[in-house]
Amino acid sequence: MSEFFNPDNSIMRFITKIANSVYLNILWLVCSLPVVTIGASTTSLFYVTLKMAKNEEGNITAAFFRSFRDNFKQATKIWLILLAAGIVFALDGYVFYHMRFENMLWTIGTSIFLVALAAYAIILMYIFPLLARFDNTTFAMFKNSLFIGMRFFLCTVLMAVIYFVMLFVVINIFTPAVIFGEGLCALLCSCLLSNILLMCQKQDEKTDTQKAAADLPHL
Repeated sequence: MSEFFNPDNSIMRFITKIANSVYLNILWLVCSLPVVTIGASTTSLFYVTLKMAKNEEGNITAAFFRSFRDNFKQATKIWLILLAAGIVFALDGYVFYHMRFENMLWTIGTSIFLVALAAYAIILMYIFPLLARFDNTTFAMFKNSLFIGMRFFLCTVLMAVIYFVMLFVVINIFTPAVIFGEGLCALLCSCLLSNILLMCQKQDEKTDTQKAAADLPHL
């Protein structure tokens, strides 16, 4: 029995991570209440869960609020862009739904709308984990989010399934599961993203090294 409660036991580590994800979900909810801070809150959440995926989390509260402070400006800018785009998509979706099958314009417009919506969903899933891990321009964050999401399509599908299942469970099966919510989703997605982001980091470092070598004067 004493072995079961050993903090180094794999079962206890698993339970601890789940408990930490619940705590992070509460932090995320509280820090997202002003709405405009959702971007910074989500970035902070992924900053911690990406560390948890590698067993490097340390002080969770301190890490969360450090990331919140450091990334607040860019994360808020990105979130407001995404929020505005989301409102446009919602309005377009309403229009296309109510004019459905009326003419050829509907078919073409709906096709373009669905492709754009898929790109939007990919960016939404990837951009805050990327912001939590890398420093880059806002435009590069959007571009890289879409590129990585399309390149690692299986991971993208699995992440979408995680969010869908959580939403389905909360709405249709067990509403109190909302206590796990975004915290557990972020932890599971971070486990999927950890190696991918590490690969991107190594590729980025390799590119920087090649650029530095190219800039050296030739003798």
